[in-house]
Amino acid sequence: MATPCRIRVLFVLLAAAVAGAASHPAHEFCAAAGGGDGTRILIKGGTVVNAHRAEEADVYIEDGLVVAVRPNIPVGDDNVKVIDATGRYVMPGGIDPHTHLEMEFMGTVTIDDFYSGHAAALAGGTTMHIDFVIPVNGNLTAGLESYKHKAEKSAMDYGFHMAITKWNDEVSREMEVMVKEHGINSFKFFMAYKGSLMVTDDLLLQGLQKCKSLGALAMVHAENGDAVAEGQQRMIGLGITGPEGHALSRPPVLEGEATSRAIRLAKFVNTPLYVVHVMSIDAMEEIAKAKREGQRVIGEPVVSGLVLDDSWLWDPDFATASKYVMSPPIREAGHNKALQAALSSGILQLVGTDHCTFNSTQKAFGSDDFRKIPNGVNGIEERMHIIWDSMVETGKITVTDYVRVTSTECAKIFNIYPRKGAILEGSDADIIILNPKRSFAMGARTHHSRSDTSVYEGRKGKGMVEVTISRGRVVWEDGNLNAVPGAGRYVRTPPFGYLFDGIDKSDAVYRASLRAPVRRGEAAAA
Repeated sequence: MATPCRIRVLFVLLAAAVAGAASHPAHEFCAAAGGGDGTRILIKGGTVVNAHRAEEADVYIEDGLVVAVRPNIPVGDDNVKVIDATGRYVMPGGIDPHTHLEMEFMGTVTIDDFYSGHAAALAGGTTMHIDFVIPVNGNLTAGLESYKHKAEKSAMDYGFHMAITKWNDEVSREMEVMVKEHGINSFKFFMAYKGSLMVTDDLLLQGLQKCKSLGALAMVHAENGDAVAEGQQRMIGLGITGPEGHALSRPPVLEGEATSRAIRLAKFVNTPLYVVHVMSIDAMEEIAKAKREGQRVIGEPVVSGLVLDDSWLWDPDFATASKYVMSPPIREAGHNKALQAALSSGILQLVGTDHCTFNSTQKAFGSDDFRKIPNGVNGIEERMHIIWDSMVETGKITVTDYVRVTSTECAKIFNIYPRKGAILEGSDADIIILNPKRSFAMGARTHHSRSDTSVYEGRKGKGMVEVTISRGRVVWEDGNLNAVPGAGRYVRTPPFGYLFDGIDKSDAVYRASLRAPVRRGEAAAA
């Protein structure tokens, strides 16, 4: 229920809009009479940036929601926290579409859980993420229950994707339950990790068809798992056991082949497809080709693929080289620049991290065999700063593009916009204030991840997130973090997002084009 203060605020705003601000003095905000936690914040003097425009405006927040976005909002209540954003950008908090917190993988568990991962995210300007639930022995319900327990310590909002690792009638039924009862509208299929997570083409095809019927988005980790297994054996046979063997065993051509195959199967089914962690020119070009032909394919690069290259994998120090091992691998120089260009031109639509952290002790499991090095790098804290520095500061994208690729597009794809991904009246108050003139420096000693390493060690740049607001609470300000375990909230993602608009019509056009069945017996008789 709206508080009396909020009703008064909205009434005055409506009156001002009708009669004109010049003839009606702007309102003053009063203390809330109830609802929410009573937190009230006024952000003054900044440039408010949404994906569709940037404007000079103030932002008033009450009880976790954006109540007003307009110029020159005064305040006459000492209980309202006023933040001066002069010379700064006020933007929606980041949404990371690709993370793995507290995930059991390769005989160990990722070092960041739903508290440390969230603490790192909030310090870096990300206010929501979508994590991948891994089924327990293929059982989706058991997997979800496990992740619900893990997320009890969450400090910010989160959603879930669901991985599919086997196929039978029970999995098909569980997918429907996940969508209709638990608010999960996306399912991931691993085309790699043979013998554990990998799915075969027949399973993928059935999964695509089920996703389409449910209005859920199919996602793929696109690498040819059979060929990767062969490549690994080839490297071992050549005596290549170090981290460089990881990249050599799964070259870009295998990512490109699997991306092409997944795209064609999705086209055959006529359902949207989301390709996670696009790391190579090969995969990017397959996505570009499909988009030119009108197919609905989303390409997601990750920060590591955009700004790093594989040279570190050849470092003589194992501890240094192993921290860069992830799948698909970080590619040789040139792929990163091509991916940046694809992001700036719209071929790739949003940026994730694939935050999947292991410490140096865990990475050492593969000291004599690269196949045993846990795959994964950090990024949930670094993403917003690196994208600003590498893409906005260099003029490759605009500030509105920045909001789109770090927040809004993710919210739209997973059908939670404009509740998330925007600073609009009624949106959740997930907001960052970024100072484009301040510089940052990155490293394991200062980051909030529990990992003792960072693939961005020593990286410096411009554009610092000075304030992070999560659902109306200031959780990062002046270098101080106030992440509270249990403060996070699960965000349901409804099915049939915008990518499904018109699918039924194109299906009808396809059926009409078949000119079949031909009644040959009747034709012969005539």
